[in-house]
Amino acid sequence: MTALSLTINGRAHGPIEVRDDLSMNDFLREVLGMTGTKFGCGAAQCLSCVVIIDEPDGTSYTNPTCVVPAVNFNGRRIRTVEGHAAGGTLTPLQTAFIEHFSFQCGYCTAGFLNEGQVLLERLAATPIPRAELEKTILEALDGHLCRCTGYVRYHQAVRDVILAEPARYLLAEAGAGAETAPPLTGERR
Repeated sequence: MTALSLTINGRAHGPIEVRDDLSMNDFLREVLGMTGTKFGCGAAQCLSCVVIIDEPDGTSYTNPTCVVPAVNFNGRRIRTVEGHAAGGTLTPLQTAFIEHFSFQCGYCTAGFLNEGQVLLERLAATPIPRAELEKTILEALDGHLCRCTGYVRYHQAVRDVILAEPARYLLAEAGAGAETAPPLTGERR
């Protein structure tokens, strides 16, 4: 047994005694009752179980929870899907997912949402050229599995959030005017 202390969605938890072999997914779902983080494949391959890890330097990344022991998250700051809608107000990314009908069953949505949020934060810190946008979205969401709607609608939703605030996420290009993004085909490149 290990005493686990961590911060989830801005709230301190612990110390809580947990078994050393308890997965972070089981800790979130069974100990804390936070069921937004899903258990899909149990092998960190579908990525429906990812949470956001916030580093002290301000950077963030996603990490699977289904195969990683909860004790590995000791002392960390993490965000789950439950932490996105502050005060019940949906984020632009959550709204875009709904507007694009990105999901049907919703099982993969938490993973896509967390990954998309990390991408938005990364682009806000380090904008990219508009020409790299489609490739960047494809690379960021690569590995996330969806059996219902596929990937195109998730990609479109993320792209639309970025294009709604191009000055925040994209580098200014000389002579660039308003342009329409080409449609995504769902084809991996």
